[in-house]
Amino acid sequence: MTQLITFDGQRLKLEDVTALSRQEAKGQLSTDARFLARIEAGAAHVARTLAEKGVIYGVTTGYGDSVTTPVPADLVPELGHHLFTYHGVGLGPAFSPVETRAILAARLQSLSQGLSGVSVSMLRQLELLLKDDLLPVIPQEGSVGASGDLTPLSYVAAVLCGERDVFVDGRRRPTAEVFAERGITPIRLKPKEGLAIMNGTAVMTGLACLAYERAERLSYLSAQLTALASAAMGGNPHHFDEQLFLAKPHLGQQRAAGWIRKTLEGSERGESRLQDRYSIRCAPHVIGVVEDTLPFLRSLIENELNSANDNPLIDPDTGHIMHGGHFYGGHVALAMDTLKNVIANLADLMDRQIALLVDARYSHGLPANLSGATGHRAAISHGLKALQIGASAWTAEALKLTMPASVFSRSTECHNQDKVSLGTIAARDALRVLELTEQVAAAHVVTTRQAVFLKARSGAKVPAAVLRFAESVGIEPLIEDRMLEPELRGLLTRMHTLGRPAEQ
Repeated sequence: MTQLITFDGQRLKLEDVTALSRQEAKGQLSTDARFLARIEAGAAHVARTLAEKGVIYGVTTGYGDSVTTPVPADLVPELGHHLFTYHGVGLGPAFSPVETRAILAARLQSLSQGLSGVSVSMLRQLELLLKDDLLPVIPQEGSVGASGDLTPLSYVAAVLCGERDVFVDGRRRPTAEVFAERGITPIRLKPKEGLAIMNGTAVMTGLACLAYERAERLSYLSAQLTALASAAMGGNPHHFDEQLFLAKPHLGQQRAAGWIRKTLEGSERGESRLQDRYSIRCAPHVIGVVEDTLPFLRSLIENELNSANDNPLIDPDTGHIMHGGHFYGGHVALAMDTLKNVIANLADLMDRQIALLVDARYSHGLPANLSGATGHRAAISHGLKALQIGASAWTAEALKLTMPASVFSRSTECHNQDKVSLGTIAARDALRVLELTEQVAAAHVVTTRQAVFLKARSGAKVPAAVLRFAESVGIEPLIEDRMLEPELRGLLTRMHTLGRPAEQ
């Protein structure tokens, strides 16, 4: 049965957004009378202020530095449409369908807080895009993350009004054409609605939800791969003893050591060495940093997800109009800059482990490049030599991208937006670092699966859990050299379904 997620102003978890993004859940706007009345009250306060000739930023004034320009009453209805029109300057590739659904969910959740002065009809149009999978074509580039994600979200606003393009059934088509076919009436934005849709952090927040989930999977996978690497090289399993980690009580570090320890049950310490190299011995300390950081990042992302983050805000109970800067994406920027740092460290850890496994000088008895060939054909077999080169390249690129985006604030828009978050750039960087690190992890899966196979073929004892995990990855041992790209791509697809143990 498909999960149903209701947008009613109550808190959502980031997993709700990711479930919607993968179409594992369906979203709906609440039909509760009190919720709908609260939404309409905000829109009514905007209308009342206009009737009384009050001043509201972005409703009776120009935008940004143009706040001092009064808008004649007869032009107020057109102002929101001019906002999304002149922000149609996005470039770069479009966000994927998964990313776009996450963006729509994040914007609908923020506007459902009831503080944005929008109408129920506008929220229902936004709900329709999510429910019917009519996905605005949103260019990735052009947001500085304050005043929110203006340029990318202008593509959402335009689609609500029947303009620009949508992805539907895997094809890019004009919105007007699709709406006409389906009998959907384009909306005409009411005062404040254009600003409410665009002046917020939905793009960076939706992407952050996706990034967080992928980071959780990678953290657990890197622990499993460390166990396989240790077993394949006859490492010392006592590096992961519970008593040892009680002496340094970082909870995430202890969790990582526990994952490795469980997989290595039945291992015996080799006689050749007392201490393994750091990439094996200190793996819980590297993975533990990720695990101990994730709860903090979750709090930042989920608070942003469940916030009213446009400007100005309208109190639906009192009608008080509050001008501020909640569009500023600094918390998401910090979360994504931090995430890409800790995840790139996982790439580096796994790359170092791969380097040990393929090098006969350091792999403690495994053949060079983990070649499975024997006899006469061994001379032309190069095993995983190229795969290790590829993993090193992906790691280097991931590490290069760890420069924090948030420190590169640029003054823009006539120095009105003179300090900006760059949160969306940070989120896009984080997703790229995750992609590269997943590629390193895929290389590690192939490498450790091969190493465990060779270890077992030699007659050495291999823990049962290690063998089970190695054989479960769906990669055949490498005897004769073969092209591995298709198998790596298959691993990357399956990696996105990897689970991890529930919190103890």
